[in-house]
Amino acid sequence: MAEWESLELVAEHERILREIESTEAACIGPTLRSVYDGEEHGRFMEKLETRVRNHDREIEKMCNFHYQGFVDSITELLKVRGEAEKLKNQVMDTNRRLQNDGKELIDSMEELKKCRIQQRNIAATIDKLNMCLPVLEMYSKLKEQMKTKRYYPALKSLEHLEHTHLPQVSHYRFCKIMVDNIPKLREEIKDISMSDLKDFLESIRKHSDKIGETAMKEAQQQRNLDKILSHQPKIGSVKKPRKDAGSSPLNGTSPMSEQDSGILDVEDDDEEDEVPVAHDLVDFSPVYRCLHIYSVLGARETFENYYRKQRRKQARLVLQPPSNMHETLDAYRKYFNQIVGFFVVEDHILHTSHGLVNRAYLDELWEMALSKTVAALRTHSSYCSDPNLMLDLKNLIVYFADTLQCYGFPVNQLFEMLLEIRDQYSDILLKKWAGVFRNILDSDNYSPIPVADEDTYKKIVGQFPFQDTELEKLPFPKKFPFSEFVPKVYSQIKEFIYACLKFSEDLHLSSTEVDDMIRKSTNLLLTRTLNNCLQTVIKRRNIGLTELVQIIINTTHLEISCKFLEEFITNITNVLPETVHTTRLYGLTTFKDARHAAEEEIYTNLNQKIDQFLQLVDYDWMALESKGRASDYLTDLIAFLNSTFAVFTHLPGDIRAHATMPGKVAQTACMSACKHLSTSLLQLLLETEVRQITLGALQQFNLDVRECERFARSGPVPGFQGDTLQLAFIDLRQLLDLFIQWDWSTYLADYGKPTCKYLRVNPTTALILLEKMKETSRKNTVFAQFRKNERDKQKLIDTVAKQLRSLINS
Repeated sequence: MAEWESLELVAEHERILREIESTEAACIGPTLRSVYDGEEHGRFMEKLETRVRNHDREIEKMCNFHYQGFVDSITELLKVRGEAEKLKNQVMDTNRRLQNDGKELIDSMEELKKCRIQQRNIAATIDKLNMCLPVLEMYSKLKEQMKTKRYYPALKSLEHLEHTHLPQVSHYRFCKIMVDNIPKLREEIKDISMSDLKDFLESIRKHSDKIGETAMKEAQQQRNLDKILSHQPKIGSVKKPRKDAGSSPLNGTSPMSEQDSGILDVEDDDEEDEVPVAHDLVDFSPVYRCLHIYSVLGARETFENYYRKQRRKQARLVLQPPSNMHETLDAYRKYFNQIVGFFVVEDHILHTSHGLVNRAYLDELWEMALSKTVAALRTHSSYCSDPNLMLDLKNLIVYFADTLQCYGFPVNQLFEMLLEIRDQYSDILLKKWAGVFRNILDSDNYSPIPVADEDTYKKIVGQFPFQDTELEKLPFPKKFPFSEFVPKVYSQIKEFIYACLKFSEDLHLSSTEVDDMIRKSTNLLLTRTLNNCLQTVIKRRNIGLTELVQIIINTTHLEISCKFLEEFITNITNVLPETVHTTRLYGLTTFKDARHAAEEEIYTNLNQKIDQFLQLVDYDWMALESKGRASDYLTDLIAFLNSTFAVFTHLPGDIRAHATMPGKVAQTACMSACKHLSTSLLQLLLETEVRQITLGALQQFNLDVRECERFARSGPVPGFQGDTLQLAFIDLRQLLDLFIQWDWSTYLADYGKPTCKYLRVNPTTALILLEKMKETSRKNTVFAQFRKNERDKQKLIDTVAKQLRSLINS
């Protein structure tokens, strides 16, 4: 076993030696390592030394074998040595001569080398300069653009410089300075463009009224043109085309423009015939430029938010009306111009800025503006008391609404508000016309209008629709039945209708709606304003009977004229009265009420006059006998009544022919006066202060009543049938006859029968009067108790009184 291991070890050493002999020195490390990894390296060293000795013996053998040849070679080399020395000397001599001869050439070559180096450096420098010059030129151009405020081109140059030129020469120090300055330049451009935008916004805020004024003039001119064309055959559209909403902002106001014009050109145009387009007054380039700059710089959203925020603030300022706006139309006009100017600018920005503002943003602004504007107009218009100012305001609001409607903004709320203002306008008109009517009624002489010639007659007939063939046949001079206030009031009613129509124009209402509005307002004028004025005149303290009669005549003619007013309204509105839901005029009621009030006033005045005369009554209720004639106060009263009713009965024939109503009023007034006189006289008898009445006093009273009956029989007012007027005194007559004739047996026997002679005598009234006469009889009982007739009369009175009480109780 040990022998087997020894053989393997020998074979391994042999293999290692062969590898050492055949392997390169650089790769012998692993082989030697395998020797040291084993445990028999000592034996390997012995084996290696043995192999080295063997190789040494073989080298020695080989050297001995080739030694003679080596000696021969050395001998030959020694022979060559001398020749080599000679050759060396010759070469050195030749080299020396060559060096001496090439020295100039070497100097020339050195100079040429230097020149070549310089030339190469120059070429390299030129190449580098050619690379740097575009950068410097672009930077110089950038500075020039910044200096001339062409910021958008400057931004483009900056972008081109940063991404194209600087990367090629980025290792130069000046380029690093440029690179460091680029963010600063960008911020500077942003700040300057934002500053221009702020200037633009400030200028727009200051000149919004000028822009709005131009836009409203443009809309008004177009509207007038449309009205003209609507009455002419349509040959072709001459409407001034609106600037293309979708046109690119690069046209004229491009951010790429090489010139920056002013923000606003608000100089007045000398040409009056042509109104400039509103947005042409504005240079929008600062907006477009700033928008594009911020878009390029990746801050578009920041810019949009800033712009919208600032414009919202400006909108709130524009929508804040001045405190005294209601005082003048110019204040309203300036307020509207500012609002229109604001939205004209925003509308143009909407259609040209490609998203700076959107429709939702603009609609939100308009909703806010509309609500604030309507609220402001409602508030300030409520202070207005001048109908002319209110009408001008209405026209201004219509122009305002039409202008904004041309730009696509909904304005229905404005027209709805105009309907509210129209009601206020109607109230103002009613107040104004109340003053007009008062002046007419106060200045009227309440006498029929005299006409001396044909021209005057035609003038009045032209003012008031009056036709009468009989009056026309009469020769001049003649009189109209009515006074001057009739044609004046009629003309003023027409003026009121015209004023209502003016406000209803251009409100986009149908003819039926306009007709209905006019009729309702006219009804208010008649039933409230004119009626109040008439009632005031009628109730005046100093109004006379003649004036009241004339008022009755006047209101009769005005009542007849209402049908002509209806025709007048129909003609101006082209709406037939038969149209469904058409409002009718209520003037008939107004004039009837005024006439009835005048009639009542006549009756009241007459009764008051009668009461004034009755206050002069001074009866001696204890008189033993009458004066034999009527009392003075009653004579005067009858004279007054005769003269009063003569006003009715002695009207001029041409007036009486057209005034049947005063005749009826006279009859009613006369009957009323007689009844009031009869009632008042009866009250004199029944007054509690009159405790005793003698037969003589009663006879004097009877004489006064007979005077009244004589007046009634005389027919102070024609038209009464038979003894109708005398019936007013029938109660007094039967009562007096009963007491003077002392016909109690007949009264008591026939009481309650239709054929009773004293049917109108009330038992209570008879008892009261009887008690007063009874008191008188009692005073004389001391001396009369010895006279049998007086005692019998006293008993009769007691008996009659007892029976009267029985009748009253039953």
